[in-house]
Amino acid sequence: MDNGILTDRSILVLDGPDTITLLERLVTNNTAGWQPGEARYGALLTPQGKLIADFIAHRTETGAKLDVATQAVGDLSKRLQMFRLRAKVDIAVDGHLAAAITEKGVPDPRSPDLPKRGVVETGALPDLSPEAWDAVRIPAGVAEWGRDFQGAEVFPWEINMDRMGGVDLKKGCFVGQEVVSRMHRRGKLRKRTVIVEGENLEPGQSLEGETPVGTITSVSANTALALVRVDRVAKAGDALTVNGQTAKILGPAWIREELAAVLADEESE
Repeated sequence: MDNGILTDRSILVLDGPDTITLLERLVTNNTAGWQPGEARYGALLTPQGKLIADFIAHRTETGAKLDVATQAVGDLSKRLQMFRLRAKVDIAVDGHLAAAITEKGVPDPRSPDLPKRGVVETGALPDLSPEAWDAVRIPAGVAEWGRDFQGAEVFPWEINMDRMGGVDLKKGCFVGQEVVSRMHRRGKLRKRTVIVEGENLEPGQSLEGETPVGTITSVSANTALALVRVDRVAKAGDALTVNGQTAKILGPAWIREELAAVLADEESE
């Protein structure tokens, strides 16, 4: 993929000696051993466990730069400032910085199939269209805010954050941790995002087995992401359609294992 700026992303800068302490007690990812220059994937959740915003966080010498969907950055900034209390952290969107695909960046923590990502000066690289980015992230199985979900709409596992290193269930605390931990302990993760192949796919279409199993959320050519009920997909097997045409689940690679486990659980009950 060509280098370029992702025009629908913004950079939220956290700067100050208490930055890491603040993030550690609020967000889903672990901050232990986080070195300057390293990127980690995480999110801030509601107390009920749903995503306010996810982000790629780049560690700096004095804080962190959060690569966030522009539509979500205002709400994320407001909530972080609300939780800041007396912490010594300055929080502000920097309009002179931009999220970019760049060979000089660092590995995208969400998937090895994605190109390197970094923070650059606004205008330092040409703009990349959302469609160009969709053509890379959708086959990699990576859902994004504003395309596949909105604020306070999905749980982390529904966009596979737990499979992408974006949720640390062993860390001390984070907002919404009780709900997320409880669901994982029970092993009852009802929904997942999957990669679907088919013809004439469009966002909003229903993925069907004998009954509706999920909804197409974003599309690039003949590949799409869909949010699905894992129990219904497990029962449907390969007999899936979209708008009357055959559809196939391509991934993620681990999804077949989860579907098999769902069927085994149901057979044992």
